[in-house]
Amino acid sequence: MSDLRLTAEEQALLAGAEGPGVKRAMEIVVALARIYGAADLAPVVHAQIAGVSYKNVGDAGVEFLNRWADEGAQVRVPTTLNPMGMERGKWQAWGIQPGFASPQLSVIDAFEKMGVTPTLSCTPYLFQQYKPQRGDALAWAESSAVAFANSVIGARSNREGGPSAIAAAIVGRTARYGYLLDDHRRANWIVEVRCPVKSVADFGALSYSVGKAVGNGVPWFADLAHWLPPLPSDLTQGGLAGDRLKTLGAGLAAYGAVALFHIAGVTPEARDLGESLIRPPAQRLVIDSLDAAYRVMDADPDLRVIDLVTVGCPHASLTEIAEVAEYLAGKTLATRLWVTTGEITRQAAAELGYVRIIEAAGGEVVADTCAVVAPMRMLDVRTMATNAGKMACYAPMHSGVKMRFGDLAACLDAAVTGEWRGDRVTRDA
Repeated sequence: MSDLRLTAEEQALLAGAEGPGVKRAMEIVVALARIYGAADLAPVVHAQIAGVSYKNVGDAGVEFLNRWADEGAQVRVPTTLNPMGMERGKWQAWGIQPGFASPQLSVIDAFEKMGVTPTLSCTPYLFQQYKPQRGDALAWAESSAVAFANSVIGARSNREGGPSAIAAAIVGRTARYGYLLDDHRRANWIVEVRCPVKSVADFGALSYSVGKAVGNGVPWFADLAHWLPPLPSDLTQGGLAGDRLKTLGAGLAAYGAVALFHIAGVTPEARDLGESLIRPPAQRLVIDSLDAAYRVMDADPDLRVIDLVTVGCPHASLTEIAEVAEYLAGKTLATRLWVTTGEITRQAAAELGYVRIIEAAGGEVVADTCAVVAPMRMLDVRTMATNAGKMACYAPMHSGVKMRFGDLAACLDAAVTGEWRGDRVTRDA
């Protein structure tokens, strides 16, 4: 427990001056602040709420959210949502039953009633209107987004829980502890990568190897810059470097519990502060090969017939959608393909003609959801292929599917042929 300092305004919120919904939110924020020993609360500029799918929240969550909304609570800062369990305009065509769709829509209604913007994407940093700046304090619950914001952008967020992110959005504050503090942002692992790391899938495999080893540590990648093109000044399009770091952070959070990593010469704090960011005595990890990671992530090596190929976990950037469209131009698919993304990104891709190309081949550019949080059994999907490390981790557990994992070229080849031939497809560069 700590001696938590609250301003007069914060004390009033805690006392119920703005109603029971705000009071409940303040009670959550204050309780967490005391648990984590925070000295005070930090104003936040943005919140991202996870735990949106009915598949995850269940009936109790639906009731909880609607009760909170009915109490009149409103968010004070821009607040966005993670993916839900279906696409708003397609659930009936997909064959999702009303018993799932109705409570799912009730969840979204409750959030909208509280003033939350239903972006329904795990990549809010790809949206120009929501992207954080270096040093911004955030209250984000999506683990992959927290890793990207902390590491690649240099913003500051702990990994909030679903209710704590909502509470922080309602009161505009979060506890000042953990990654909001300078000292907690120092690295305690030094990682040397002595093998090629070229593709998005390679960066996913690297995330498995490192995440399993460092747990909730803060890794310093000493030499990964060699395998990255320069980071663009505007990361909202994705770009080759941004897409690789997006999947690296997602996998580090999924296979470990990493919320912050540094890459020498690349990420902003590492560029500015150099090796002074390393806290001695840091542990060392050498990665000589990705083969062991690929063997684990490619979980069902005898699987050949693929029901669904899925690209975009975290949600695909404009760059990734363009890559898929380029590969599929003039081709016809033999099995289902989902390129999952946010509606904002899909609209941009449609304007550039990428959606038309993918749909002409027989694929779908899917918004609002992904194959982790959607009811895949209801959609008759039993086998999947992906190039996304996080999807390879979560889909077998959460969606009960068999999984093949490999590079984008192998995945798209499987979509075109209907079977996995990854061992005969050259890795994408």
